[in-house]
Amino acid sequence: MTDSSPLLRIEAAVARIDAAVAAQRQESDSLARRHAKLRDAMEKAVSALDEIIAQEDK
Repeated sequence: MTDSSPLLRIEAAVARIDAAVAAQRQESDSLARRHAKLRDAMEKAVSALDEIIAQEDK
């Protein structure tokens, strides 16, 4: 075992943490985009239903 071995393990651990953070960020961004698309689709659907209900009330 050399003197740099603990340092190498720490650097490897930091690299794994950085990779995990990047993956989580990418997953969160993807989820946010999917949520926005779903919210938009739901707003359109509710608006269409609202128009149908308004026509039925006439």
